[in-house]
Amino acid sequence: MAAATVSLAQSSSSNSKPQASAPSLQTEPASQSAGALSVQARIKARRAQRRAAAIHEAYSHRYETNVGMGYLRFVPGPGSPAFPGVPHGPGLEHAHDYAWNVGFTRYSNERLGFTVDGRGYYATAYVGLQPNNPDYVQGITNPAISQYAALAGPTYRFYLQPKYSISGRVLAGIEKGNFSGDVNHNPALSVDMGLWPDGYVFAAAASIPVEYNLTPNIGLRVAPEYYITGFGSTEQYSRGFTTGIVYRFGRQK
Repeated sequence: MAAATVSLAQSSSSNSKPQASAPSLQTEPASQSAGALSVQARIKARRAQRRAAAIHEAYSHRYETNVGMGYLRFVPGPGSPAFPGVPHGPGLEHAHDYAWNVGFTRYSNERLGFTVDGRGYYATAYVGLQPNNPDYVQGITNPAISQYAALAGPTYRFYLQPKYSISGRVLAGIEKGNFSGDVNHNPALSVDMGLWPDGYVFAAAASIPVEYNLTPNIGLRVAPEYYITGFGSTEQYSRGFTTGIVYRFGRQK
């Protein structure tokens, strides 16, 4: 009788052991999954920290200067009723203006800055044959023209990445037009040829600078641009771009 009781107790205890270990087997996959998710979260967090540090290293500089060139497709004058030049829309044929460009920007934070910009444009304007002009204007069909501008306005970086950025920029200021250089600086003659009169006028530009960073301090920029001038008491709406190299300095902590 005692032997039977002992054997029943052993059987009961052996049957109860698998039931006690079953919950621990079920919790192992869940703990492994939670561990994997925790590792992935740590990896993502480290990547985000490295990206934020790279962005801060590139765009935390207080000052930025740029130098480069530019292009503008510009109407050099309205044409003349007496000497009509080449009919092309409401004015003379578009001139291809090539420019130098320099600028300086002071940033108050990583995104917002204030820019001062200087540029000079140079081109030849096709005015056509004008046999009724005075003798010393005879044969001048492509007079040289130039414009010089000083502009200022805000710049805002609206998209930042460690290797590149996209900004918006609006500038306004004053421009000096020289259209009479090939007629002994006689504005009356250049106007007779269909060019704009010499003088100072309002100028403005709206552009979208795109910068590619070679290093945190040095980048390459191209900025498609919409350019407005006010020669002849009218408005000229021109399209072009500026491009060049950018240098950043004065890093903020």
